[in-house]
Amino acid sequence: MRPDQETELSDNAIAVLERRYLLKDDKGDLIETPRQLFERVANFIAEADRNYEVDEVGVNRSAARFYQMMASLEFLPNSPTLMNAGKKNGQLSACFVLPVGDSMEEIFETNKHAALIHKTGGGTGFAFSRLRPQGAVVASTSGVASGPVSFMKVFNASTEAVKQGGTRRGANMGILRIDHPDILEFISCKEDTADITNFNISVGVTDTFMEALTKGESYSLIDPRTGSAYEVDGEKQQLKAADVFDQIVRHAWATGEPGIIFIDRMNRANSTYPNETIEATNPCGEQPLPPYDSCNLGSINLSKFIFDPLPNDYDKSRPESGVDFDRMGQTVRNAIHFLDNVIDQNSYPIDEIEQQTRKNRRVGLGVMGFADALGELDLAYNSASAFELAEKVMSFIEIEARKQSSELAKTRGRFPNWENSIYARENVAMRNATVTTIAPTGTISIIADCSSGIEPHYALSFERNVMDGTRLVTFNRLLKQRLEQHDLATEEIFEKINSSRSIQDMAELPDSIKSVFLTAADISPEQHVRMQSVFQKYTDSSVSKTINFPEQATPEQVHQAFLNAYEFGCKGVTVYRDNSRPYQVLSTAISGSATEGSGKITERPSVLQGFTEKIRTGYGNLYVTVNIRDGQPFEVFAQIGKSGYSTMADTEAICRLISISLRAGVSIGQIIRQLRGIGGASQIYTDGARVTSIPDAIAQVLNRRFAAESDSSVIADSEICPDCSQAMRYDSGCYCCQFCGYSNC
Repeated sequence: MRPDQETELSDNAIAVLERRYLLKDDKGDLIETPRQLFERVANFIAEADRNYEVDEVGVNRSAARFYQMMASLEFLPNSPTLMNAGKKNGQLSACFVLPVGDSMEEIFETNKHAALIHKTGGGTGFAFSRLRPQGAVVASTSGVASGPVSFMKVFNASTEAVKQGGTRRGANMGILRIDHPDILEFISCKEDTADITNFNISVGVTDTFMEALTKGESYSLIDPRTGSAYEVDGEKQQLKAADVFDQIVRHAWATGEPGIIFIDRMNRANSTYPNETIEATNPCGEQPLPPYDSCNLGSINLSKFIFDPLPNDYDKSRPESGVDFDRMGQTVRNAIHFLDNVIDQNSYPIDEIEQQTRKNRRVGLGVMGFADALGELDLAYNSASAFELAEKVMSFIEIEARKQSSELAKTRGRFPNWENSIYARENVAMRNATVTTIAPTGTISIIADCSSGIEPHYALSFERNVMDGTRLVTFNRLLKQRLEQHDLATEEIFEKINSSRSIQDMAELPDSIKSVFLTAADISPEQHVRMQSVFQKYTDSSVSKTINFPEQATPEQVHQAFLNAYEFGCKGVTVYRDNSRPYQVLSTAISGSATEGSGKITERPSVLQGFTEKIRTGYGNLYVTVNIRDGQPFEVFAQIGKSGYSTMADTEAICRLISISLRAGVSIGQIIRQLRGIGGASQIYTDGARVTSIPDAIAQVLNRRFAAESDSSVIADSEICPDCSQAMRYDSGCYCCQFCGYSNC
């Protein structure tokens, strides 16, 4: 693509860019096109070349290369770079780790720093392992410590109060070592999924623990103040490794959390160890960092490097023959150049982060579109050829990325901490302490119109509600092509695929299609873990991936997946079992479409009791009254003041329909799903949540009051996109919205 060409973007990509990325004026009107966005980012990042005696021609040449790889959707940087490059005080990194010391002063200083990071659009990771356990004596006050979990709740509340970029909450990762005395409380701290909602949590698992688990032994708890065995009344405290592991497994099976990181393995692979120690990761777990370090990420869209058409001699047993490695190598080199420039052009939220970041110059180049690339090559995600392709592609990217970093070191200098790194011991010049990371790419994969990260397809079709109430179905582009080639592109087949998470039981489809178009539900947990391990083998940092389980999976299967992750060499693992959260995100058209209610209208009693709640809307204050029978909502009334007769009439009509539906036996969950997110002309934020219309406001009141008592399909507030009010999907350890691109990580 020439620099003067407009980029080709999908409708979804344009919607995401317009909502979240393109510049707007003070009135909220767009003042930038997608092409101008890519030009803005390319030109600003290329300016860093001037620091290294590059002339105007060279800077312009870099800008043209950067523009081309973004506009062609072959590479995209992380969201903060796309959003903020070229803006005043633009913060361009996505990942940060902050230390949490054991004094009150240190704890709240870190809390302040986290707020500054969240304000600029970054996510933060914390290790709470230095904090003394609950009940320990605090000499300065003669009191007792409240423990790590209590301070996690403080950080959570602070995060809740800070908007990211005006449109999203901050995201955190909380980590506690498995030998901390409060580990059992930590493992269960998110048993209530409505609690500590701004944190993902992971247990830092040590080699000592895994050895004890293998041998069926107990292990010692460690006093974080002394580094020695933790004692109570003079007795050293131990826990049975199998019992603790069972607690982790059962909570992960029930809610998806905690995840596991193998903290000793992360440090052995840390290029600056033992000079620096990894304590925590970013919110999705793919970027381990020492305290105060940060990393800027970017991803190559693998689907753009498949030959079209495939060569005549293409052989599935040699899938790499369908990949344009020459062009991919050039993109890798340009991407490392781009990401290294970001470090110089970045505006850092605090001085300590700037110093540490420039000291190590960590960058993280990863991939997206892997599932799409497999589809282009007619390969199943769980096939031997797919694992082979993953190995060859990621090893190639790692080698080329390190070569480019080494070349940059010759002209720009080695990263300042090089002398304390593994590269000094190996006598290899490097510009960057790390070069590769595999991130979830939730939003940028929507812009690139490709599958996210290294994940398989979650579904081959999903339905979405756009803001005007229209319902649209997004169908897998490549599958549609294959159906057309087989004369199977009929409305009947489309509808059947729309209503299913998998096509494996569809007799109408040939095996040649079914064997290739697998979804996450069709892939065994062991195959999920094995694919993660293949990419991890050639990734400096870590890999963000979710190990999916069907709803009927057992805790024993989760147990085995955790063991497989350790055995296969992964640095961490996150699992998710379908419907283990209060609300299973709408991803197929069948979701929420079942007919409910008996059709028989229950007679109204003479007397009912209820409540009235006030909620602010774009039309004024709305007063919602809900009368209750047998603990469940029975009828709804609402009054909106000073808004005109038409609005009042519409409000009354909505409430009458809600009431008759409730009296006919329709579940409150179904009603909430139908009303939540309906758009209107006057949308506002109130108490941190977007109210998009009067129906949406009523749904929010019903959801808050009846989420616990109603059926499992009521939408938890933490799983509603705060930007577009759609249901979010749990992916790679965080919630992301497939419709507008919002992510809580």
